[in-house]
Amino acid sequence: MKLSIENINIEINGNFSTDMSDEEFFHFCTENRDVRIERDHNKQIYIKAPINAEGGKQNGIIMGELYNWNKINKLGICFDSSTGFTLLDKSVLSPDTSWMTLEKWNNIPQNEKQKYSKTCPNFIIELKSQSDNTTQIKNKMLKWIENGCQLAWLIIPEKEETHIYRSNGSIEIVEGFHRKLSGENVLQGFELDVALLK
Repeated sequence: MKLSIENINIEINGNFSTDMSDEEFFHFCTENRDVRIERDHNKQIYIKAPINAEGGKQNGIIMGELYNWNKINKLGICFDSSTGFTLLDKSVLSPDTSWMTLEKWNNIPQNEKQKYSKTCPNFIIELKSQSDNTTQIKNKMLKWIENGCQLAWLIIPEKEETHIYRSNGSIEIVEGFHRKLSGENVLQGFELDVALLK
């Protein structure tokens, strides 16, 4: 089966439907490991187009900064953009970068670590690409918070703007790439200099 997304042809292996169980959905994604696939709480499936080279570079910078902080502090586990998480509302989402505490990671059964873990990261970052629908990605940020994420950043490079979502329901918009973003009390001591993304 072939799907055309944003004028990009993507080959999809196997059959899919909204009736797939968690196990069937996992196997479907495994058969299509080169395609980034997400599923919302209504079991609607979304195929995400590959990001461009500039976006890949920016995401690499973000991941590198988070990984280096975590390597020094050893407080948790970092995950890249290929990692899927099954949330409380049954959606399966994959953030561009994420992090969870060691305590939360160690409480996940080993067999579950081999699938889309039924655990929400403590912190996620989404980097909006030009192909992302703004309304959809903002709704996705709210879903992260509703499902237990404590701190979430939506970085919009074309506007040089960051939307900060917190577990208390507040949303702060930081304009410009001239200041550092703080991990606050979720990732104490972590800062991201968004000027690196210019």
